[in-house]
Amino acid sequence: IAVIISILVMMIFAKAVSDFVNNHPTIQILALSFLILIGVMLIVEALHYHVPKGYIYFSVFFSLAIEMLNMRYRKKNV
Repeated sequence: IAVIISILVMMIFAKAVSDFVNNHPTIQILALSFLILIGVMLIVEALHYHVPKGYIYFSVFFSLAIEMLNMRYRKKNV
């Protein structure tokens, strides 16, 4: 039942998320870079190297925070 609920939630919010990403191209690039980061981490873990997850989480949240500040700055100056 949890899978069904999560699919419904994704279907409800898909349009809003899609519009937001299409209106902010820097978010689109950021999302693609996150996918590349996750892919590289999967490859590194498959090679039996350990990289602490905290490094990945920090880099993701830091880049998101900087982008949100940039979006706020651009909105204020337009």
